[in-house]
Amino acid sequence: MSNVLVISGHPNLAKSNTNQIILQTIANRVNDVEIRKLDQLYPDYQIDVAAEQLALLAADIIVLQFPFYWYSVPALLKKWIDDVFSYDFAYGNKGDKLHNKDLILSFTIGGPKESYDPLGYNHFPIAQLIQPLQQTAYLTGMVFHPPVYSHGMVYIPGVYNELADLQNKALKHSESLIHAIDALKKVDEQYVERFARKWFKAMDKLPKDSEQFTQYLAQDITWSMPEGLFIGHEGFRDWYALIKQQFIADCNHQVQAIKVNKTEQGFYVELTVNLKAQTHLYSSFKGESVDIVVNEKWQLSAHPERGLIIQHYQVEQI
Repeated sequence: MSNVLVISGHPNLAKSNTNQIILQTIANRVNDVEIRKLDQLYPDYQIDVAAEQLALLAADIIVLQFPFYWYSVPALLKKWIDDVFSYDFAYGNKGDKLHNKDLILSFTIGGPKESYDPLGYNHFPIAQLIQPLQQTAYLTGMVFHPPVYSHGMVYIPGVYNELADLQNKALKHSESLIHAIDALKKVDEQYVERFARKWFKAMDKLPKDSEQFTQYLAQDITWSMPEGLFIGHEGFRDWYALIKQQFIADCNHQVQAIKVNKTEQGFYVELTVNLKAQTHLYSSFKGESVDIVVNEKWQLSAHPERGLIIQHYQVEQI
């Protein structure tokens, strides 16, 4: 299941003729979505960093929804980024909490399209003006997707736009954004590849609670590993306990190759993975570092709520 988090950066939604409509349409049409309206949560600009980071951790798809102010984001959203994307959360030695999360920029632009041209009064194209946000995605390890934006999204009575026309533009913008979200939520080959990379990122941390893994495992899963054959959730937990006794958290699974084939039952996945890790002194590796390459084979089925369920998982060391 893909959880969608929408961060509304409009500083005064009550007076918005477009962002309000976009957010309401998303709330009505998108499943598993949380919309956080920063102007209502933080009218004093005092961001609750812990709460915002928890929301980001729970999300698979992150949407930044905002009006384009002076070729950038509004001050409230900029402060949110400054405060929430902190060291060892979004960047730094341990700052991998946003890795492989999907990012969509969704924004409304007052000026017409032709003005964002070398010969227009704004001179620079939108793709160039949003490069700082694109680089933010790259630095934090998020997957940057094509932005959704609309021009001429301002209403000045008697001067610029009719209100009804503007509202229709907002509805069309909403449809484009929903299409972009649905494309990321669709369980296809690309979804499976993203799932696999997120799986390894989570496994690298060797969290105390194994539930974040078992929720994606079939009850009767066959877990075939170099350590032996393990069956079902209890078998996985037994294997996981063995692994935690061997390896120190903050491992590094590097996916060197991945091939996804769609089957009648779901998907068959073949991977080549390079594992680099430090081991405990009391383990069978006696504290030596590990650098091994393995071939993995997964069989997965689609699940209406969880997205994917692993039916069989096999690892062979090369």
